[in-house]
Amino acid sequence: MKKYIILSIMFLIFLSTVSCTKKQSKYPYLSVTDVTNTIDTLIKKYGDTDSMRIKKGIEQVAMLWYSDDGTKDDFKEFCKNSFIPSGEELDQAFEKLNFYFESLYGNSLQLLLDLRKNIDEDTGPLHFLDEMFGSYDPMAHITDDFFKNKIAFVIRLNFPYYTLAEKNKEGMNWTAHQWGYARLGDMFTSRVPADKQQNLTQTLAKAETYIATYNIYMGNIIDDKGNKMFDTSDVLISHWGLRDKLKTYYANKDGLKYQKTIYEIMKHIIDQTIPKEVINSDVYQWDPQNNILYSDGEKINATAENNQRYQVWLNNFHAIKDMDPYYPEYKNYIELSFDGVMELSFDEVEKLFITFLSSPLLKDIGKVIENRLGRPLEAFDIWYDGFKPRATIDEAKLNAITKDRFKSSEDFEKQMANMLISLGFPKDTAEYIANYIEVDPARGSGHAWGAESRNMKSHLRTRIAEDGMNYLGFNIASHEFGHNVEQTISLHFVDNYFIHGVPNTAFTEACAFLFQTRDLDLLGIKNKDSLQYYLNTLDVAWSLYEIIGVALVDMYTWQWIYEHPQATAEQLKETVITNAKNIWNKYYTPVFGKKDETILAIYSHMINDPLYLPNYPIGQIISFQLEEYLKDKSFGKEIIRMYSLGKLTPQVWMQKAIGENISIDPLINATKISLNKIK
Repeated sequence: MKKYIILSIMFLIFLSTVSCTKKQSKYPYLSVTDVTNTIDTLIKKYGDTDSMRIKKGIEQVAMLWYSDDGTKDDFKEFCKNSFIPSGEELDQAFEKLNFYFESLYGNSLQLLLDLRKNIDEDTGPLHFLDEMFGSYDPMAHITDDFFKNKIAFVIRLNFPYYTLAEKNKEGMNWTAHQWGYARLGDMFTSRVPADKQQNLTQTLAKAETYIATYNIYMGNIIDDKGNKMFDTSDVLISHWGLRDKLKTYYANKDGLKYQKTIYEIMKHIIDQTIPKEVINSDVYQWDPQNNILYSDGEKINATAENNQRYQVWLNNFHAIKDMDPYYPEYKNYIELSFDGVMELSFDEVEKLFITFLSSPLLKDIGKVIENRLGRPLEAFDIWYDGFKPRATIDEAKLNAITKDRFKSSEDFEKQMANMLISLGFPKDTAEYIANYIEVDPARGSGHAWGAESRNMKSHLRTRIAEDGMNYLGFNIASHEFGHNVEQTISLHFVDNYFIHGVPNTAFTEACAFLFQTRDLDLLGIKNKDSLQYYLNTLDVAWSLYEIIGVALVDMYTWQWIYEHPQATAEQLKETVITNAKNIWNKYYTPVFGKKDETILAIYSHMINDPLYLPNYPIGQIISFQLEEYLKDKSFGKEIIRMYSLGKLTPQVWMQKAIGENISIDPLINATKISLNKIK
């Protein structure tokens, strides 16, 4: 599962520390005169050298100063006593804040990980206490506390917030230290009540549990003649496991009937006609083609899941919407997610996506796939896997290799340093990075959870069966391993704590994709195919084609929910299906020749990771640009250099890393060349 779970929970837990893009025009308690007089007093005391910081800082404190924080005189005295002039004292304060916040966030995250251990890791059957503790948020009160004790105001006063436009314009010339000052200024720009944050955490934890336990026992799937179709050992989580199993049948000459059956299962999940009795249970046999349930060969009455999937989505929406009023600079969570967190606007992202979906090259790729398959395209061929280097290698052999090598999470952990060395990481650096990654058995399909302190390890959660890790599991683990490598580099190798991380989650997805495409290299298997680069390019283009459609379903559905906040789960289901069909008909029917397919609505991220999906295509676009840049360079050394840049804005990071803005053009140009070679 390509899942960076820290951004499903921690991203939303810390929404109250997200930057804003516009300044409030009015102060909730103070008058303009109060603010102006205070600014004049401090400029008179400290001179013009700090006039910009004084003006910005005092105005930004005033934006969030309420009557409970003190009188107007208290406000003025606070600013006079708490302002720190530029120079050695300000640098000392910055270093102290680095230490305090790393300790605070690091230890709080460790507590959260402990409380969620039984939910995230495969420690045995879940107890109701596990969900209760797993939904508790130890960070829920920090923002409230820091405004009450005035720490948040001290930061707003001395480390002013810069708009996205200011960061993009001036940030190219900032030092890493100056970027740290700016990112510190992003921290306290709104005041969300602790009960709202706690409610969101509990709601997301329930959504995560719902998805993590949504397994289909494939050994109980039968055809219309009552014959078992799949291995009894296959217990596949939706959607990741089902999708990845479907991909394996491209190497099977009789695979089409199995792929069609898996797609039928998906469609029943999407439209909620799936029997509740087959979810996470192996009690009954199920014929998904006819949606009939059997017990020992006898038909039985089934109970449809009945919109639970969409009710979970609605629960997330309502918990998130309750927090919207506390972000007055954003009209809703959509704007906050794109402008505030991703630091790329909704329109900017949508334009990138539509530009690619409108490319006539996609029809040409579709024709290549049809020729390779020897049949017309089916809707599930959006997951066609035949361009990958491993497509020419027998899956049974790959399974034998990975099962022999990785019999436990400890085995994977022991081999991480050598895997990094095989990618060109210097030996000492590879060992250092591997030492800060811990591998755990996952309850779900797997995820990566980064550390928030250099004293902690990041966590790679992955599924390993009793007989060892199969190849598909290794491919997924390689993706998560890429996340963990990024998380470690961007925490340990940056200038200061406040720029640790990456511009947005698309950048950690980019690193994860770079590792996932090198999964055979990690196994020591070299592909000598002279067409490998061109095949890889077509694979990226086709994969991007799929995930962009999925992301747009998510994006457009969130727009609809905000327009219809009282919607029922049934209405939401119909909207998701309609959006999936509309996007399919506009951008996929010209390639596939089929109408009204719903496959774009299957992704589980829509249910448990609100508006996370757009990060994947952005990540793939960035990843391809990085791949093009890395072609003639040392992979390991360049990954270290680029991801040591830290949390800059996306466009500044790209300029410093490879000298280009985010663009779809490199992939389109490479696709043209690749199609000519493959044809």
